[in-house]
Amino acid sequence: MDDDEKGGFRGKDGEGKFGRKNAKYKKKVCKFCADKALLAGLDYKRVDILERFVTNRGKIIPRRITGSCAKHQRVLAREIRKSRSIGLLPFKVL
Repeated sequence: MDDDEKGGFRGKDGEGKFGRKNAKYKKKVCKFCADKALLAGLDYKRVDILERFVTNRGKIIPRRITGSCAKHQRVLAREIRKSRSIGLLPFKVL
């Protein structure tokens, strides 16, 4: 059964879902996988690196936005939590 027979979403000229034909986007690359020196420098005391991955309200930025892989996002989140617990990073900004 085709999408047309099932009543699926087809754009003009049958260009796939919602009319996009081969919509390409640039895949995000993990900064830590690309630059091993950055990963070696990742520590709870390096607030300058950790602040890039925290919003202005104090939340950890998710993987889908930063582009980091799951392994390095876990390491990053752990170091941010360590830094928060000793007072280098805020839990939340008022």
